Amino acid sequence: MAITVTINNETREIDAPGDMPLLWALRQELGMVGTKFGCGIGMCGACTVHLDGQAVRSCSLPLSAIGDKKVSTIENLAQSEVGQALQQAWLDEDVMQCGYCQAGQLMSATALLNKNATPSDDEIDAAMQGNICRCACYKRIKTAIAQVARNEETANV
Repeated sequence: MAITVTINNETREIDAPGDMPLLWALRQELGMVGTKFGCGIGMCGACTVHLDGQAVRSCSLPLSAIGDKKVSTIENLAQSEVGQALQQAWLDEDVMQCGYCQAGQLMSATALLNKNATPSDDEIDAAMQGNICRCACYKRIKTAIAQVARNEETANV
């Protein structure tokens, strides 16, 4: 059964059952491997994508639940100013170690900053909760997000 989904502003036909998780459709059916498999139960955040701008776990989201909503993946992150700013902040703060969780971390951070350009430390913590980093780069991740938020705040003064 073919399912039509809008992914990264492109309409795609996926020949898969409706109960297939979006993660597997992205990776196996479409060859989009930037979104990672971590735990398979939506608890680690490695598989985070955007669904109409909201951060969601693609490993536990069946294709049939997407409907007319738009999916954005890590492959599309650089198409937004916030995504570009976060990628640069990640480099500036030397966030990455192994890098496995970074796609999910960046997608969660982007969803936060698109919703709230100048979040407090508590709001950053709340938005990033559930994104697990095995290398324990949490402080650098938070610093990078705060850097982008500070730059946004300064730009609006």
